[in-house]
Amino acid sequence: MKIGVSTLALYPQPLDRVLEFLEERNVHYCEIINEYPYHEIDDDLLDSHKVKLTVHSPLSDINLASHNQAIRNSSIEEVKKSMDRAVAWNSDLVVVHPGCMPIMGKKIEEKILQYNLESLLECATYAYDIGVYMCVENMPVIEGLLYQDLNELNCLLEEINVFMTLDVGHAHNSGFSSEEMFDYPLIKHVHLSDNDGTFDQHNALGTGSIDFDSLFKNIEEASYDGILMVEVKNPQDILQSLDYIEKMIKL
Repeated sequence: MKIGVSTLALYPQPLDRVLEFLEERNVHYCEIINEYPYHEIDDDLLDSHKVKLTVHSPLSDINLASHNQAIRNSSIEEVKKSMDRAVAWNSDLVVVHPGCMPIMGKKIEEKILQYNLESLLECATYAYDIGVYMCVENMPVIEGLLYQDLNELNCLLEEINVFMTLDVGHAHNSGFSSEEMFDYPLIKHVHLSDNDGTFDQHNALGTGSIDFDSLFKNIEEASYDGILMVEVKNPQDILQSLDYIEKMIKL
């Protein structure tokens, strides 16, 4: 089983300290959230560590569904830059968030969804051309975020022929059970965190109401061979989650 850790919990520590922290704990994969201070990374730094990388395109200040075309085009370019960096960093997987509904977009929802589709299609074509897997993530229950529902996201991904990042915490937050989450063959990447079902908390595994017994059973039954990326909010939650996963695997 491939276990990794997102830089989310360790932000904004220098990347060399992040990678040392992971190597000391025998973690072989790290997901780089590709915005400051991890927007540019020295090749020598990466060469000095054995941790393999995945890349998460920027979270801040972008919207692939924006009806402001300058913002939308800039957002597309930022995602493409993350894909270029993935190639430079010897990574073949990039996580992408779908767009969100602009404040003035609710009365033109159909147009916003079309913009979102066109943006994702352009990013998908670029990913294919440079040889990386684009994995679009399901969103948490926050007003305005598109594709909170796994079924709707799956239909979109089938249309544009890319893969899914299953965020387990988001799916739980959206009302999906652990038994339902792995019903989608396009899942190529997984984010792990816990919450109590009321909102997206990114807590340590085993501290919320997600049924991880069933989840790990379904992971095995689905023959999932991708990375399980721990995406929690602080270093202590990383340690607690890694201990929890180790116990689950031994059961």
